[in-house]
Amino acid sequence: MNNPRPQTILSIQSHVAYGYVGNRAAVFPLQRMGYDVIAINTVQFSNHTGYGEWSGEVFSPDHIQEILEGIKKRGVKIDALLTGYLGNGAIGDTILKAQNDFDIPLWLCDPVMGDTGRGFFVHEDIPGFFKNKASEKARIMTPNQFELCALTGIHVDTPQSALDACQVLHKRGVKTVIVTSYEYTGLAEDKIAMLASSYDGHHYMIKTPKLKLEPPPNGAGDMISALILGHILKGASLKSTLEYSAASIYGVFQKTFEAQSRELSMIQAQDEFIAPQARFEAEAVSL
Repeated sequence: MNNPRPQTILSIQSHVAYGYVGNRAAVFPLQRMGYDVIAINTVQFSNHTGYGEWSGEVFSPDHIQEILEGIKKRGVKIDALLTGYLGNGAIGDTILKAQNDFDIPLWLCDPVMGDTGRGFFVHEDIPGFFKNKASEKARIMTPNQFELCALTGIHVDTPQSALDACQVLHKRGVKTVIVTSYEYTGLAEDKIAMLASSYDGHHYMIKTPKLKLEPPPNGAGDMISALILGHILKGASLKSTLEYSAASIYGVFQKTFEAQSRELSMIQAQDEFIAPQARFEAEAVSL
């Protein structure tokens, strides 16, 4: 009896030789969850830019397209698309073409643009691509708090304003919005939140302890987006997806804190991707 093929995810985002961001933070968790992952790198750097210096290059849209054409010739069936750091807006257009060429039914777009306190750190045409093109085609988006503000023009500092901003994205076509790294007015200083919103009116918030990691490791957003996609592909509800993903990332943070590591302790915490030890309950919220 033949085993059914694992679901295949095409992940297009950055790559570093050292550390865990982009595809380095996304591919391994998905593989541990049982997925086959085709990784295409938009950049190849020595390390992530949070160190202040790095070497490497941004790949051209032509390079990305050439790789995609080679994969297409293999007759690969792709079940979902995961995207993160792009490099420039032209690579975004290449992704739109790939979604159509491969007839990919599900796209999770992590609109990597910037972060609170740091501002934008991408090419100037990237925000426009996410706002005007990706939000019309992606079924799932996972912005952080800063990116949600940038996508919608709404100042997000309360649960209500976050839900209002999510409604803007729903009206553009995004079915599910999950806001990561969310800190709102009134949230306890030792907590961090995530908020999930579905176009059909289901909204949830989850809070987890905020560990004092200094400096905070990069790549958590890339990892959480991968976990969210993995659980949704398995058929988990929005509430369960939020709970499992939050528990897994907390477990990774715990291991990272114990190791006092600048990089996410992904290898040490790999069991957290399939059987997280912590349990957190998402609470329903309403508009």
